[in-house]
Amino acid sequence: MSAGRKADGERRRQRVVKAVNAAAQKGSRITVSGIARQAGVDRTFLYRHRDLLGLVHAAELEPSERHPSSGAPAVSRASLQADLANAQARTVRLSARIQQLEKRLSQELGEQAWRDSGLGAPTDIEELQRTITRLEQRNVELTEALEANRELTRTLNQRAQSHPEKPAQIDSR
Repeated sequence: MSAGRKADGERRRQRVVKAVNAAAQKGSRITVSGIARQAGVDRTFLYRHRDLLGLVHAAELEPSERHPSSGAPAVSRASLQADLANAQARTVRLSARIQQLEKRLSQELGEQAWRDSGLGAPTDIEELQRTITRLEQRNVELTEALEANRELTRTLNQRAQSHPEKPAQIDSR
């Protein structure tokens, strides 16, 4: 009786291996349920025999030779997952680039609106710099003239004090 069960288990194992090989050759989708159905075994049989379950999972990830309907090369789940990961990474990069460009566009539009409103800095900065330089020079000249006038006023006031016969003093403010 033990030998019969052992032989039956071996026949079921062989049917699972044949089902996996046949599905891989056809290029059909390989799943635990599908292989169990093709081999005429219960799914729990595959889960109890880890080596068979590993064989099914390995066949799931292996690309088949040709896609059954179109004859085009089939793709594996791993390659599709890699493509998905690459697409997601590209999406993240493009989103960051879009945000960068939107920020730059916003700054440019803001500066343009500022200039158009008349509140922004004039475009002829050099002329303004020359005007500032001229005004600073004029300020220095006027300050020197004011100091000379104060000195002259002090001198006149000192003379007026030393000669009391002259009645008025000059205000030096």
